[in-house]
Formats: sequence, C-alpha cells, structure tokens
Amino acid sequence: MDTTKTTTATTTPDPATTAPVPPAGGGRRGRVRGRGERGPLASVALHAGLLLAAVAAVFPPFWLLVTSFKPKTETFTTSLVQNFTLENYTHVLGDTYFLTWFWNSVVVVVATTLLGVFISATTGYAVSRFRFPGMRPLMWTLLITQMFPMAILIVPLYNLMAQLGLLNQPVGLIITYLTIAVPFCAWMMKGFFDTIPVSIDESGRVDGLNPFGTFWRLILPLAKPGLAVTGFYSFVTAWAEVAYASAFMTGEENLTLAGGLQTFVNQYVGDWGSMTAAAVIIAVPAAIVFGIAQRHLVAGLTSGAVKS
Repeated sequence: MDTTKTTTATTTPDPATTAPVPPAGGGRRGRVRGRGERGPLASVALHAGLLLAAVAAVFPPFWLLVTSFKPKTETFTTSLVQNFTLENYTHVLGDTYFLTWFWNSVVVVVATTLLGVFISATTGYAVSRFRFPGMRPLMWTLLITQMFPMAILIVPLYNLMAQLGLLNQPVGLIITYLTIAVPFCAWMMKGFFDTIPVSIDESGRVDGLNPFGTFWRLILPLAKPGLAVTGFYSFVTAWAEVAYASAFMTGEENLTLAGGLQTFVNQYVGDWGSMTAAAVIIAVPAAIVFGIAQRHLVAGLTSGAVKS
C-alpha cells in the first residue's frame, strides 16, 4: 500500500514585498520633533537674542566702571582705559561731602529697613490670621496707596513735613519711605503668612503663648525668606530713591547719596568722572544686599510652594 506523504512547505515572506509603504507623494518623512523641542534655526535665534539681551544689560555698568578709571580729559572717549587713574575716587572721597552723604544714607536706610520689616510683618500677620473691625478698609487702603505715582505725592508730603518741622531731617525721609515700602511689603507678607499652616499658631496657644509670642517665636523663624525679601525692598526704596531725597533735603551736609550725586552733574557743573566714581562706590553695597536677598528670594518662593 502506497502511503502519500504530504509535506507542508513553509513560505518565507519576500522582504521586497513587505517593505514599508512610503507616504503619499513619494516624500521622505523627517523625524517628528517632541513637544517643546526647537529646531536648529529657532535655537540659534533664541541664543542670539539672549546674548544680545545680556550685552545690553551688562554694558552700561561695565562702561560706568571703565569711565570711572579714566582721566577727565578722556571721559567721553570710546576707547577703553588708556591712562589708568584713581583721581576720580580720591577726589570723591577726599574733596567732597561723599562720606557725609554715605552716613546720612546709612542712617535712613537702616531705620527704614528695620521699621519697614517690623511694621510689614506685624501687619501682614494680623490680616492673615485675625478678623477684626476695619480689616477690609485697611487692606483696601494699603492697596490704593500703591496706585498713586510718587511724583504727585511730593507736594502734599512736602507741605506736611514742613508743618511738622521735619524738612532736612532724616526722620522726615524715613517716614516718607515707610509710606512707600510698608503697603506693598504688608501685602507680600500676608501672602507669605497665608502659606504657613494655622496649626502652628494653635500649637503655640496650646503651649501657653500669647498671639505676639506665637508670632515672634514660631512664625517669624519660618518667614525668614519673606522677611529677607521685604528687607531688600525697603533697602532699595531708601537707597536708590532720588525725588523725595532731593526735595526734602537741602544743603550739602544734609544730602543722602541719591541727592549728592546731582551735585556732580547739573546745569552748572559737569564732572562726569566724579559722577561715575561715586556711582560705582554706591553700587557696591547695593550689589552685596541684592546677592544676599536673591538667595533668600528663591528659598521663599520654593518654601511657599510646598507649604499647605
């Protein structure tokens, strides 16, 4: 008997027949960019724009520094320092009231910063934690005061300071700067205190602390980043302000640094060398304070994001 063996042939697919079908039109499909991924031209344009912005930001202070080391005869030249000199610095420090202006500014700035931080912190904590009669009008008052430009307040504040006998007095400038810094800083501190859990206050009351003790011993240590930013804003307000300092203080021995700089360049004098040297000296403390506050600013934003 014949046995018929049936063999099953395994067919191997032909690679030519299974090749991927090209897209319609015969075009070649490029790599699909991920979301947010930039192309080469976009990257070049972005980096070029950032480079131009960096140069525009750095060039003015750099040229100010370069000019301060030039002799007065080379002040307006476009070349770098050819004849290095410290004459501008020696003149500013030794032949002018610059050190007196510096001391006047330090007194005003320190008092403004300390009082501004304390008043802003206590005000922000009060409106964040307590409900009391007049709280809403107080918050609206703090907000509305930020809507008025500084220029239109000079005349009424000048008349007020004249009636109180506070013209040519550091106290007058301190009060004026507090009216500028406290409303904004109080709003900012309220927002920061809102991120601190109320359970910490409740724990303090359980331990027998009064409201101020809770604020001073428990809440303030947690609000150090916010206090640093508040102190920096108060410092900048008093250190760099010109309009009130020029209007309320007369006489070279009573001026602050902002007002003293105007004595170098005005309608009668154009001592740009001394002006640039004084500006460089003034910028050093501001740069130091900014470097410290910037680190705490980042910490404040980060801690505020994770608190519940």
